[in-house]
Amino acid sequence: MDLFQWVIALVFVFLIVKWLMPAKGISTISGAEVQQLTKDKKTQFIDVRTTGEFKRNHRKPFKNIPLSDLNKRSSELNKEESIVLLCQSGMRSMKAAKQLKKQGFTKIINVRGGLGGWQ
Repeated sequence: MDLFQWVIALVFVFLIVKWLMPAKGISTISGAEVQQLTKDKKTQFIDVRTTGEFKRNHRKPFKNIPLSDLNKRSSELNKEESIVLLCQSGMRSMKAAKQLKKQGFTKIINVRGGLGGWQ
């Protein structure tokens, strides 16, 4: 590989790593740790999978707000309370976490590995 190809490869790797890394101010927890938070009445639990995915398999006390609807439905969420986000693998919920952070939410928690890692 010549220098140009190495530079392109390094930029590509950097962008992938940056995309996968949690944003500053977003916590991650395991599915087992979610169980401890379910007792907290001041925590909001949001599943960002599609409505169909949610209907087929979901966990209590998670409420379904699909990622595609999150921006327009974020007013349903309390900025003063913690928000735990869940999806199938943890990728969509991390994207949701970043969207909420841009909207001024500060207490955001992503479930690492999503529902798939929980089982």
